[in-house]
Formats: sequence, C-alpha cells, structure tokens
Amino acid sequence: MNWPVKVLVVDDSAFSRRLLIDILKADPGIQVVGYARNGREALEKVASLQPQVVTLDLEMPVMDGLTTLKNLMASTPVAVIMLSAHTAAGAEVTIQALELGAVDFVLKPVKPGDIKDLARILPEKIKAAARVPLGRLCRGKPCREIIPAPFISPRRDSVEVVAIGTSTGGPAALQQILTALPGDLPAGIVIVQHMPPGFTGPLARRLNELAALEIREARAGDVVRPGLALIAPAGKQMLLERHAGSVRVQLAEEAEVPTLFKPSVDVLLLSVARIYGKRSLGVILTGMGNDGVRGLKAIKELGGQVLAQDEETCIVYGMPRAAVEAGLADQVLPLPAIAGAIVSLVASRP
Repeated sequence: MNWPVKVLVVDDSAFSRRLLIDILKADPGIQVVGYARNGREALEKVASLQPQVVTLDLEMPVMDGLTTLKNLMASTPVAVIMLSAHTAAGAEVTIQALELGAVDFVLKPVKPGDIKDLARILPEKIKAAARVPLGRLCRGKPCREIIPAPFISPRRDSVEVVAIGTSTGGPAALQQILTALPGDLPAGIVIVQHMPPGFTGPLARRLNELAALEIREARAGDVVRPGLALIAPAGKQMLLERHAGSVRVQLAEEAEVPTLFKPSVDVLLLSVARIYGKRSLGVILTGMGNDGVRGLKAIKELGGQVLAQDEETCIVYGMPRAAVEAGLADQVLPLPAIAGAIVSLVASRP
C-alpha cells in the first residue's frame, strides 16, 4: 500500500470540489492529484493521473456518475467513493452504483453540521477503499460463482433464524448470498447493513427483485418467519421480541448497549441470542470496525453457531477479523461458500 493515497475529485460543482479538496488536503495520508468537472473528463484524468481512489458525484453534465462508473469498471478499474444526494432518487441510484462496483458512498452535505460529519467520514472511507484489491470489486454481477458448502459438523438443533451483520461492501455481499438462497428456506433472516436513513429501503427493494426469498425493510411488528429476510431500517435499532407465540420485530430510537451505529449489529444479535439461543446462526460479513462481536459472543455462549467471511473475499476485513480474533467463528468461509453453509445448517435436523 503506497501512502499518501492518491485521490481524484470528480464533481461539476466548483463549491463541492473546493469543499472536498480542502477536507482531503487536511489529511496528511491523502494527496489530491487533480479534479474533473464531468465524467468524460474524469475518464481521461484517471487514465493519465492513475489515482488510487476517485470521489464521484452522481449528478453531472456531459456524462453522469453512473455512466462514468460503468466505464471506469470496464476500462480502468479504480476504487470509487460515490457522493449521493439525500433523496429517494439519490438512494436508488447509489444502490445501483454499489452493485456496479463502487466501494462505498458518502452523503452530500445539506446543512452546516453535515460538513463536519463529511470531514470525519470521507478520509476514513478513502483510506479503506485504497486498500481494496481491485479484483474484489463487483461490476454489475456476482464476483464469483457460488461454490459448494464445506463440510459442517452435524448438530443437534436446526437453525431457526439467520442473523447477518455487514457494513462496507455489504450490499454486493448480501446480493451474492441472498440470491443464492432458496425461496423456501426453512428459517427467518434478519439483517443489519450500516447505511444512512433512506438507503435501506431501496436496498431491500433491489434485493427483493433479484432473489427467490421475500426481502424487505423491516417494520415494527413484522413476524420473523421462514422465507422472509428483514433488513433493519437505517436510523433505528432493530430488536426481536417474542409475542403471542411468534417472534416479532421491535424498532427503537436508542440501544440498551453502548454503540456508535444505528442500526447496530450488536443490538440485533444480542436479541437474537436471547430469543433463539442455540437455534441461531450469526453471519458476519465485510465491513469496518468491530460491530457484532458482543452479539456473536452471546450467540456462541448460548450454543448457536457463527460464520465469518474470509479476508480474501472481503472488501474490508474489519468486522469479520474482530470476530475471528475473538475466537467466535465456527467457520471462516469465502463469500461464495456462505450461502451453501447457511442452507446446510438450516436444513440439518435434530
């Protein structure tokens, strides 16, 4: 990894370019090698300047961000961080960009406090993106074919719920796993994907279009049942509670445990462990940080099992690394093997 990270800023707004460049220049680990005002100019400058990371606006004249991204992935692959608007349309297009190979995204600031958040988040995401081997970036289709599940020791109790946690790189990983699962999977699925408010709904709708399972953003009172995958809504904490013979979703503003995330993988998994115990399966995928370790530990202590994505197929090997180093993973698997492992564990019978 060469430091400082070389970055090209692509935005048609002079104000936005200046803001982004000033933020990035304040970090000694980042070097802004240039800027472009539209997608066509960006393609030329990526070829000549060879940046490690590109910040790419979605809405631009001449060539928009999505078209630019497609061209970059086809001709000169590079790690891309998208700049997304706080709108429903912006969220939909951002989900498409992540599917096409963008590593991550940040929200454009709309009020003064947002600039401070951008200054904190953007350099961190750029440095993470610079570490991603370009061969791991998806380009509009699964990076690898599904491979058979490895041998997993027989267990006494079948899995009733699969709880998945992920962050950076998660939308593409979720797509690969969920589209490989059968629509009649005899277990419910609950998911936390770190995202800003307004983005988990479009993600759920897109995954639902592609998968045999029913997939949607969770609502308070939803019943966890076989064949249904529920994605925690961004900006809320999702927990499970047993009510009148069924397990239902509860949404909360605050968490019972300290966490920086809303939704938090830990918050969901702790409730999964409490409700399902040894009949729960925790799956931790690509992402920065260590969210999920407390919840996975609770699942393990109550007899459940844990799968972790391996380093070679992660966009960012942070969350799985934390679980593996804590000794919580029963299996560490490449992304294409995880769906098969889930099916194997869910299908096993007492």
